[in-house]
Amino acid sequence: MHDDLAFRRRIDAYLHRLADEEEAELVRLSAELAPLCAQLRSSLTRGKRIRAAFLYWGWRAAGQPDCDGVIRAAAAMELVHAAACTHDDIIDDSRLRHGVPTAHVAFAEGGARRWGTGNPHPDSVRHDSAGRDPAVHDPVRQEKSAALAMMLGDLLMGYAAQVFATCGLPGAYVARTVPLWSTLLRETVAGEFLEVLRTGSDAPEVAESLEVARYKTAKYTVERPLHMGATLGGASRQVMEAFTAYGLPLGEAFQLRDDLIGTFGDPADTGKSNLDDLRDRKPTALLATTLSLLTPTARRLLEKTLDNPALGESEAALVRQLMDECGARRRIEEMISERMSTARGALDSVALPLEARAALVELASSAADRTL
Repeated sequence: MHDDLAFRRRIDAYLHRLADEEEAELVRLSAELAPLCAQLRSSLTRGKRIRAAFLYWGWRAAGQPDCDGVIRAAAAMELVHAAACTHDDIIDDSRLRHGVPTAHVAFAEGGARRWGTGNPHPDSVRHDSAGRDPAVHDPVRQEKSAALAMMLGDLLMGYAAQVFATCGLPGAYVARTVPLWSTLLRETVAGEFLEVLRTGSDAPEVAESLEVARYKTAKYTVERPLHMGATLGGASRQVMEAFTAYGLPLGEAFQLRDDLIGTFGDPADTGKSNLDDLRDRKPTALLATTLSLLTPTARRLLEKTLDNPALGESEAALVRQLMDECGARRRIEEMISERMSTARGALDSVALPLEARAALVELASSAADRTL
């Protein structure tokens, strides 16, 4: 049986070493890059390593053995994820991830006293009633911190390509994945682009919401990492097709679960706000399903609540109540179960090494049935 903890430790150990090496190089360029080093390390030292695991088991499903080269190749998927999260947090202006400030927020907090403030001495900085430095919320500082975080995301994506290309597996194996890299990046950007275009829509459609989930999450979280590992390992066309049939519904289930967590989760457990999706009117399948099930009167109440620019916990509680009462939350749970069943069935359509099949079944459960 797959030892998930041991696998994560191997990925973590490699990413920690990478952070050490890159920090030494960056500081050698300039001591002022220390904040970049800190956020680089922060970006690489958290996460469940789900995408890395899918690449690894795509490789093993092709009949290949465990080796350090595939661990490094798998770690590249975590760098792609870190880059995507950094850019996503800027787009959404998310303040927290994994319970710590996101990169652009951390840059703003660290740089507020340097960027044109009239209070260079820490003792002279004035704070609001909540203990926050108002300088952090200054538009100029926000613009600068977003620019710094954007560059961090670009750097992480560059590291991903470098780590993958130099993973140590045979060059011919690595070369045959080149088209998949372009596909992965194209689809991820397409999903993010569509989400931005559709955010704030008065009446998101369930089909459109699932399209965003498919490109933004399902493909780059499950299907493409599996394809990358399988292609590295020389898997057959039948295995690749089975991984699509498994990966797309599982990836959609992953995003549907994320939508539920993003609205109903406890921030103390999830490490992120449960108000952001509602304030931004993200085009989630949860919101689209809710709108399709509400009575006209309840729908007007929901619209009025979501239109409140000061939407807080009391308004969010009302939205959650409406989602529960109309059956939208239950319907999303059903959609998750349906997709999980489809994904598991896809694994029965092709012969796989027993250990790889067992690991993929286990990964499906941990990805879609999680509470965080």
